[in-house]
Amino acid sequence: MEIISVRNLKKVYENIVAVDDISFCVEEGEVFGLLGPNGAGKTSTINMLTGLARPTGGKITIAGIDAIKNIKKVQGIIGVVPDENNLYDEMNGFDNLCFCGSLYGMSGEEREKKAAELLEQFNLTAAGQRPFRTYSKGMKRKLTIAAGIMHNPRMLFLDEPTTGIDVESARKIRELILNLKKQGKTILLTTHYIEEAERICDRIAIIVNGKIVKTGTVAELMASVKAEYKLKLVLGSSIVEIKAELEEKFPCCRVEIPDKNTCLLIAGERINLSPVFQLLDRKGIPVYEAKEIQPSFEDVFVKITGLARSLK
Repeated sequence: MEIISVRNLKKVYENIVAVDDISFCVEEGEVFGLLGPNGAGKTSTINMLTGLARPTGGKITIAGIDAIKNIKKVQGIIGVVPDENNLYDEMNGFDNLCFCGSLYGMSGEEREKKAAELLEQFNLTAAGQRPFRTYSKGMKRKLTIAAGIMHNPRMLFLDEPTTGIDVESARKIRELILNLKKQGKTILLTTHYIEEAERICDRIAIIVNGKIVKTGTVAELMASVKAEYKLKLVLGSSIVEIKAELEEKFPCCRVEIPDKNTCLLIAGERINLSPVFQLLDRKGIPVYEAKEIQPSFEDVFVKITGLARSLK
């Protein structure tokens, strides 16, 4: 069932178009990702959905509520985790969570019980009485997510949840997100990490320069792009001298040489290996290994967006 609907959403700052007429929907219970480079319009989009910025145009409906006209009503059923930690450095973890609960009208007993539960769930019980400023970046991110779900929202909005933290902390954050999904939460997150979107998102909207260029599951996005076939050859000697001859004799192939003993044959269709091996044999170049390389989601992202491989 559709729980978030965005239609023709636009945001202009003075003369800069940050979000340019985008439309998408999010199904209840799924993890939906906005994937794109820095400056693509991801944060502007999530800010409009959560009431932190007012749209220049378009419509937003969340749980059947007009999220532009009735944003206060919407804010009671959503949790928001901004890209920067927004908790108080001088307060400890427990008090930070209790304070967030008070903002949503939770009683003292209710918020203290919930804060203790979340500290345990997020493996932060031991740190609960320490000032927030003493936490590591990963711990700060976990507590900020805990604060976002203090009031048990139906939906959680996460802006770049793993940016700037170490690999192990990022892995734990992703596990937390998937656990929240198992609990029935609907999650919309932004990220510029291709691998992160591929691992945890049910569906992905790729956004570049304020426009959504493609939306779908990883499988659908992979299928939408005509695959290139790549064959990796590990050789006994360099083929730099015969690269031009290879490309001339096999015009359907592009030849790349990542290092002196490896070459990649790239084509739009499967490559017949026999004539390639025969040519290399005549040149006295032994082939030790031949392996077909399947296209990655990163390859698909590059093809869809035209961007260089700058995202990780």
